[in-house]
Amino acid sequence: MILVYTNKFALPLAPMKTSDSKYCKCLYFTANALARKIEKLAMESWSKVDLSPSHAYLLMLVIEEPGTQPTSLSEHLQLQPSTITRLLEKLESKKLLVRTYEGKLTNVYPTPKGKDLLPKLKECLNEFYSRYSEILGKEESAKLVQNMGRIADKLEV
Repeated sequence: MILVYTNKFALPLAPMKTSDSKYCKCLYFTANALARKIEKLAMESWSKVDLSPSHAYLLMLVIEEPGTQPTSLSEHLQLQPSTITRLLEKLESKKLLVRTYEGKLTNVYPTPKGKDLLPKLKECLNEFYSRYSEILGKEESAKLVQNMGRIADKLEV
């Protein structure tokens, strides 16, 4: 809560809604405002496994497709290869996955410790979905995700 101090007392001031901002018609501003709010919800949901959402999604991909290559992870997660490398390094340091090398190919495998996390990862995923669906409604949530994917495809740069 934000407080506005007058010469006599403090008055609570509600945070400005994104839709009331001076930049509410700007795609850059509104997309980033939404991303920050979604990130907060996601971080809260994934905190139970002590992983960021990006780490958790990467680990789930590796568990579901053992031996996958970083290029595939980059494509599925829509992240730069250098970002994938940093995520892999962090998960390796936590002993949740290992990388093997065959010539020029790198393959990524979950460790037993990583595999054991899968039920908790799915719980976090379900909690995240439930939280935003409860706020937005299931139908609106599904439409939003579908539209955002379609729009992201159009904006390939």
